[in-house]
Amino acid sequence: MSETISAPTKKQLPPGQAGLEDMIATDSSICFIDGPRCRLIYRGYSIDDLAKGATFEEIFYLLIFKKLPSQSELSAFSAKLSGLRGVEPKLIERMTTIPKTVHPMSVLRSIISALSFFDPTAESSEYNIALEKAIAVTAQVPTLIAAWNRICAGQKPIEPRKDLNHSANFLYMLTGKEADPVSVEGLNLYLVLLADHELNASTFAARVTASTLSDYYSAVTTAIGALKGPLHGGANEQVMKMLLEINDENKVDDYIKDAFAQKKKIMGFGHRVYKVKDPRSPILKEASKKICDKTGNSKLYRMSEKIESLVVPVKGLPSNVDFYSATLLYCMGIPTALFTPMFLMSRISGYSAHYLEQIADNRLIRPRANYTGDMDLSYVPLDKR
Repeated sequence: MSETISAPTKKQLPPGQAGLEDMIATDSSICFIDGPRCRLIYRGYSIDDLAKGATFEEIFYLLIFKKLPSQSELSAFSAKLSGLRGVEPKLIERMTTIPKTVHPMSVLRSIISALSFFDPTAESSEYNIALEKAIAVTAQVPTLIAAWNRICAGQKPIEPRKDLNHSANFLYMLTGKEADPVSVEGLNLYLVLLADHELNASTFAARVTASTLSDYYSAVTTAIGALKGPLHGGANEQVMKMLLEINDENKVDDYIKDAFAQKKKIMGFGHRVYKVKDPRSPILKEASKKICDKTGNSKLYRMSEKIESLVVPVKGLPSNVDFYSATLLYCMGIPTALFTPMFLMSRISGYSAHYLEQIADNRLIRPRANYTGDMDLSYVPLDKR
């Protein structure tokens, strides 16, 4: 007797679950987000404390080695990072043949993947080998970003310097001139604040790839593809475009009212996890004011404040990490086209930590889907359809 199989019940997932909202996917000791209490914690340390003086090098060390470094450990680690900044000349040469209209994140997605071509251990997912790759790629990402920016401007890429820290060296490679301390401090703060953020879309994508025991380069390339999207890494670029489009404090009210009327999405507000306050936003707001005033762009800061005062009460959404980071990056001379690559320059440290954590105690990530399609349809031969 044949068994009767009943069709599954068709049921739509609740709105939150459709985006895996608040669903736990793995154990991790890297980053903790406490949305209700507006806290962000890297390996036990509050972002509020780390933002007061930690360097990006310290944060990267903390994420991949699970502890803050001593002075001697930090000095050795910083020297190692600075010594790995150089990129294979053939790759830089290859970048000069890419059409200048290509999105910078598309360039980075391809070139970072191509770094594996010159790595004899590229296919290995062994922990210690992957750790060395993570340090090297994190050191090289700023070099690639700066090189692409100069190539697009018809200029020759500038070799990295070993005597400058991570932030100062990047700003030097953009222009060939040493940046002012306020810009270096501002960029370092930005890199610290965005280094990791638990299972955001790109990090989760990286861990899915890592769970197949694919190589480090493949996992990072996967993450870059996700980060490229405007709903993830590209929001601050849209914030800056909005500010430059308005370009007048007296036009802010009308612009926002018109956006409300047309139901346009105003980028830089709201967050999947932080419903009350993004803890990174007030820190960036203070840094934004400082650099806007320093560079004669106080108008941009005042416009941002005004937009925030209009949007928050109406939408009930707090400003997020993208909102004030836009003016921070812009005022230190970073082109808007590089805003998402700057996100990558920071978050590559988090991707690295998550890749290492995944392969250290791996289980293939393979979720299920809630099927909502038809069932028990009869196949009709082609000549009778």
